[in-house]
Amino acid sequence: MKKEDCYFLGKITRRHGLAGNVILKLDTDQPSQYKNLDSIFVEINGLLVPFFVEKTAFSKQDALNIAFKNSSEALVDQSLGKNVYLPLSSLPKLSGKQFYYHEIIGFEIFDQDDNNCGVIRSVNDQTAQNYFVTNLDGKEVVIPLIKDWILEVDREERFIKMQLPEGLIDVFLVTSKKDE
Repeated sequence: MKKEDCYFLGKITRRHGLAGNVILKLDTDQPSQYKNLDSIFVEINGLLVPFFVEKTAFSKQDALNIAFKNSSEALVDQSLGKNVYLPLSSLPKLSGKQFYYHEIIGFEIFDQDDNNCGVIRSVNDQTAQNYFVTNLDGKEVVIPLIKDWILEVDREERFIKMQLPEGLIDVFLVTSKKDE
C-alpha cells in the first residue's frame, strides 16, 4: 500500500494496559465510523505496515483503544507515536455539495458570477475556521470554507461554485499588488 493511496486517520499515542493495547487518537470529525476497524496501516520507517485489529473500544470520544491480532511487544513498541492511515477506497462516496478535502485539491473555485477565484492548492483545517488556499494569477488567496457559501460541487468538471462576499478576492489581489 502506498501512502498516496491512503488518508491520515490519526496517531498511536500510547500503550493502554498490559495486554499490548494501544490508544489511537483519531483525526476525524466522525469518530464513530471507525469503531469496527479490521486493519490499519501504521507508518514505520517510511513504510505502511498493516496491523490487524482484534477489537476496538472508545476510550474517549476521539480515541480508540485497539487490541491487535498476533502482534509482538516489539511491534507494538514500534507503533507508538506513529501515524495511522486507511486506504482511500475505504471512504464512502460523497455526492452533492459534500466532499473530502483531499479530493478537491486542483479544483477551481468560481464565485456566483462565474469569476475565477483560483485553483485549490490546499485546505487548512488546523484553525478554528477551515479555509481553501488558492492560487490566482500567481497570488495566494484564502477563501473561508463555509458550507452555506458552497453552491455547487462539480466533480467531473473539477470546480466548486461559491457565493462569496463582494470584494473578498479583491482584498488579496490589492494586498498582493502593494507588496510588489
